[in-house]
Amino acid sequence: MAKMPEKPTFSVVSDGTVSFQPPRPLGPHGRALWDKIQREYAISDASGCELLCQACASLDTAESLGEAIARDGHVIYSRAGVPRPHPAIKDQLACRSFTVKTLERLGVTTEGVKPAAGHPLRGGLGVLVPPR
Repeated sequence: MAKMPEKPTFSVVSDGTVSFQPPRPLGPHGRALWDKIQREYAISDASGCELLCQACASLDTAESLGEAIARDGHVIYSRAGVPRPHPAIKDQLACRSFTVKTLERLGVTTEGVKPAAGHPLRGGLGVLVPPR
């Protein structure tokens, strides 16, 4: 009878095995985003880390502005009593836009398209081709 090979030993690896620190301190929202993206993508090159840090810092700023907007209200009134939008709304939107665009540039917002079952020329490879 043939001898059975030994079973390989397995070890449990935690999610935090790869830990890259941001180049600068981040607030709670930015740090949470940093940790989440580093767990999934493990960005290690200097330029990628800098882009990610900038995006995370921008998210921190957007969240701070959001707190001010929530505290003061979306509409504020001038001394004459004229209502106008909170001035921080535009800055918050700019920070959110920068964060999203930077994450897109890093390539962490795109997810692979799973191939669909069926004919390869009619959507089988994740590409939608209109019928002829």
